[in-house]
Amino acid sequence: MSNNIDIQTPPSGGRAAHVCLTPALLPLFNVEEYIVVVIDIFRATSSICYGIENGAEAIIPVSQVEECSAYREKGLDYLLAAERDGKVVDGFDFGNSPFSYTAQKVAGKTVVLTTTNGTHALHLSRSAKKIVIGSFLNLTALSIWLKTQHENILLVCAGWKNNFNLEDTLFAGAVIEHLKGEGYVPDDAAMAANDLFQVGKGDINQYLKKTSHGERLKKLGIEKDIEFCLQVDITTAIPVLQGERLVRLV
Repeated sequence: MSNNIDIQTPPSGGRAAHVCLTPALLPLFNVEEYIVVVIDIFRATSSICYGIENGAEAIIPVSQVEECSAYREKGLDYLLAAERDGKVVDGFDFGNSPFSYTAQKVAGKTVVLTTTNGTHALHLSRSAKKIVIGSFLNLTALSIWLKTQHENILLVCAGWKNNFNLEDTLFAGAVIEHLKGEGYVPDDAAMAANDLFQVGKGDINQYLKKTSHGERLKKLGIEKDIEFCLQVDITTAIPVLQGERLVRLV
């Protein structure tokens, strides 16, 4: 690592509530000093939250399509899910549409998942004290739990191929809103994310219609996924990484 990189360290005398606006900025943080919340609203973390809520035994996030495919050769009764550029990769059971994570499909099952952005951000965060998954679907449950942890928090926005995106940042701002008055010290990115949330919170769906990722999904004819992922508090499950597996926090 270059000596001129400024490693962000949580402030002394208070818990940090920091936001990493893109995985490309993660080297600027001492990730091991935080609980990390991975955010990929359209659609990976929304689907993970929904799948765990619907009884998936575990979801195993992997970085590469080849890693996902390798589970087929292990002879295990796993569902294999792979998405790239918004599309299901040929030869896999499904991608990362939340409608693929219903109880009928995933209850009692283990899903191996790779996506363009969300699983990438998760793997870059693996040195964290703990990794949990956030989405609008579990916003309040997640925020209440975070307040009980008395730890520094880093909200990691998956973005789009290491670029900033609007929807993940707005969700990070929603979490920061919940943490106000709880003794957390926000960084500039957290304050900016919360300002963005203040602008969009009146009608999140309408505000996020202009996002570039939303436009990509519309071109694929899956606007319903966007609407689904912007529902607030329809789940209470908080997926947490235990070893290689995302399971329901208990």
